[in-house]
Order: sequence, then structure tokens, then C-alpha cells
Amino acid sequence: MAAAGTTHLVSPATYLPLIPSMLGSPRAWVYGSGVAELVCAAGLADPRTRRVAGWATAALFVVVFPGNVTMAVDSGGHSGLYRAVAYGRLPVQVPLVWWAVSVARGARGARSRTERTASRRPPADG
Repeated sequence: MAAAGTTHLVSPATYLPLIPSMLGSPRAWVYGSGVAELVCAAGLADPRTRRVAGWATAALFVVVFPGNVTMAVDSGGHSGLYRAVAYGRLPVQVPLVWWAVSVARGARGARSRTERTASRRPPADG
């Protein structure tokens, strides 16, 4: 997450074509997503914020997926390697979302499976 966020800030031109013009300034979206990735990275690194950061990271992966699709669809005029990377990124999003969710669920402060199951049971009489 930190590396991805850094590249958004250091090399924004790479990401500008991924932002649909109807969203407004592509540069603002690229910088914003870079900052979001850095915030998620910092949150994942700290056990006190890991649960929330895991959920935020999963959401971020889902939200940026349309940009990855745009990159793949628009890759026709690029090299074979660029097209392969663009299309190869798409299925990688699934395990990334799964990973972020598993981090959130496994973080300290997250309710255990036993606690979640117990909270769904009706209270015992008596």
C-alpha cells in the first residue's frame, strides 16, 4: 500500500488516464487515492488501527477497480507487456480484497467468530 501510494504521488501521470473526465480533475483523484493508500498503509501497520484500516483498504481496492478496468480496456495502443500487466491486475484485485478483509477480521479488537455467533443467539431463559 505504501509503495502504491508513493507512486501515485511521485508519478501521477501514469494514473491520470484512468480517471474518467466526468469525475473532475484527474490529478486530484490520483493524489487523493495516493494519500488514501498511504493512510491505509499506516493504519495497517499499527495494531490499534489495523481493523478499521483493513476495512478501509478493502473498500479502496473495490473503489479503484473501475480504474484498473479502464487501464486494461484502453491498453490497446501500448506494448504487449503493458497490456499483459493491465489485464493481469484485474484478477489480482480479488485476493487483495480478501486479504484486506482477513486483516480486518483478524485484527486485535475484532470480534471473534465465537462472539459473533453468540451475539446472534437468542438469550437463554431464566
